[in-house]
Parts: sequence; C-alpha cells; structure tokens
Amino acid sequence: MPSTGESRPRSGAEGTEPLPAGIIPGTSTKRYNCAKCPAYCCTYPRTGVTEADITRLAKGLGKPVDHVRDRYTKVVGGERVLRHKQDEIFETCCRFLDTETRQCTVYEHRPGICRRYPGTVRCGYYDFLTFERRAQGDPDYIALT
Repeated sequence: MPSTGESRPRSGAEGTEPLPAGIIPGTSTKRYNCAKCPAYCCTYPRTGVTEADITRLAKGLGKPVDHVRDRYTKVVGGERVLRHKQDEIFETCCRFLDTETRQCTVYEHRPGICRRYPGTVRCGYYDFLTFERRAQGDPDYIALT
C-alpha cells in the first residue's frame, strides 16, 4: 500500500472513488470467530424475542409454546426478552448459554436476533478481545468492558 497519501481504487468496484491510503476495502468475509469468544453477546441485558422465536424454541425444546413463553421469557419495558441466569464471568447471561462451554444450548432454534448478530462482518467485542489478548500476551484472557 502506498505510504505517500496516494489513494487506490476500491477492490472490485470499477468507476467508484478511490479509497484513501490505509483504508481497507469492504469485504463480505466474516472477521470474527465466535468459538474464541466467551459469549459476550449472550450477556446483553435484553435479547428481544418474537412469537415466531418462541414457537421455534418450543418446537426445538419439545415444550408447549405457553410453557416456553412463561419459563424462558419475560416482559421488560413492553418488550418480550429472554430470561437470564447467573454467570461467573459477566454476572448474568442468557438462560440458554452453557456457562462451562460458553456455547448456546438451543443454537439450532435460537431467536432471530441471535441468528443475525452482529449484523455485519465485524464484531466489536471480538475486535476488542483480540486486541486485549495480544496486548496481554494471553490467548485465554477475557476482556471485560
């Protein structure tokens, strides 16, 4: 990459304005690895669920929809969300997170918001975690925000 402040054309985008030197072109390649993360996204205080999510969870768990709605969700500020349980790393986490393996126990039936997360090719927490692990020289370091 030029270091003189020159710009270069966007990768694969003919006829578009060039990117400034030092700017990486966009990509559709995922830039994070959930298997190397302690499931930070599963600790957000509110994970919203829809009726379709509850129905999918009920089917996957082999339980009635009303049972899943009552036992695994609650209403917070008018929004139906997944309930939490205690977590030794982040205080609380999604009820469906296995706190030993840090994996989702209902992955195949998880809510839509979890399926779409993070909604981009980058995950902010994973970037932060990777930076901190390198800085600490510890591949298992858990960065707390």
